[in-house]
Amino acid sequence: QVWFVESGGGLVQPGGSLRLACLASGSIFSTDAMAWYRQAPGKQRERVALITSGGGTVYADSVAGRFTISRDNAQNMVNFQINNLKPEDTGVYYCNIQRGGIVVGFWGQGTQVTVSS
Repeated sequence: QVWFVESGGGLVQPGGSLRLACLASGSIFSTDAMAWYRQAPGKQRERVALITSGGGTVYADSVAGRFTISRDNAQNMVNFQINNLKPEDTGVYYCNIQRGGIVVGFWGQGTQVTVSS
């Protein structure tokens, strides 16, 4: 099993930036992809970025060009630099592992990002 602790969220004004961090623990395979998800108020959780074991990245259209996912395999961490934030980026951000296209870890508490003037 895999567990996650997310951090780095906060309240920012539109156009601002945050750097989110996620520490994973448990049975992590070197071939696992790691991803960030977002759950906006009243909406389902959606994947916004993924990074493969080889460093390849995939972004949702809504965040491409503004958000950057990276990983530190030695530390079992995945980071998320989120720039030029918009009010619609507000939500709780979670990380997890995808193995064979399936989310396999326990969901953590996430970290709240609120974008408001």
